[in-house]
Amino acid sequence: MRPLLEFGEQIDGYAVRVVNERAVRAAAGLLMVPAFVSFMQAMLLGNFQPTRLFVVIFLLDMATRLFVNPRLSPSMILGQWFVRQQRPEWVGAAQKRFAWGLGLLLAIAMFFLMVVNQVMGPINMLVCGTCLVLMFFEVCFGICLGCKLYAIFYRTPAQLCPGDSCELPQSTHSGIQRAQWLTLVAFVGATALTSQWVQRTGAPTQDRMTSAREIPAETDTPLAAREMERCQVPAFAKAIGHEAQWKLHNGCP
Repeated sequence: MRPLLEFGEQIDGYAVRVVNERAVRAAAGLLMVPAFVSFMQAMLLGNFQPTRLFVVIFLLDMATRLFVNPRLSPSMILGQWFVRQQRPEWVGAAQKRFAWGLGLLLAIAMFFLMVVNQVMGPINMLVCGTCLVLMFFEVCFGICLGCKLYAIFYRTPAQLCPGDSCELPQSTHSGIQRAQWLTLVAFVGATALTSQWVQRTGAPTQDRMTSAREIPAETDTPLAAREMERCQVPAFAKAIGHEAQWKLHNGCP
């Protein structure tokens, strides 16, 4: 029977404790979705309540990974279930523990700022954005940015990195050929031209929609009064400088 309080697993044939990278990436993806949704709610609508809830969930999840057992973390349990039919990819647990420790520090800072003191402002968006970037690289590229910092603070080099990135010589890493770069540049250029065409062809329709929404200020009707009341920018949107975004997303002139 496995011990309840441990970090990483001792697998025969591996000199260090390991964790399943496939489950780690799946867990990061499960956390990234609500993190992104709550982040956009705060940035575009000024609604920080979903972010406050996510901060509590994220803090409990990271604390469970670090101080109890990664296998008992809710996101890791679900991630392990989703990849249960895939061969485990064992990576070193030491660098993962360091990376998750950084995540826990960010979660603690957000907890005291947003949940306890209800401080709403740019600093929160910066910390949330940092968490999103870390999870994005983990999920999409299999790159643990926190693990990259492990070598700076520890003399012992990391072992068993995802994709054998610690063991492979730099010269063996696949690069991008010239033809691939040219294709990428051409795609970006075509996307920019398409974006301009979409803006030109969609502008009249947008103008008609805007004019249809507008109600003359001098028209003293109950409908006009309700519209003016509805378009009063809330205090929280003014406090974070999101008046224009709030009006845009609520269809106000």
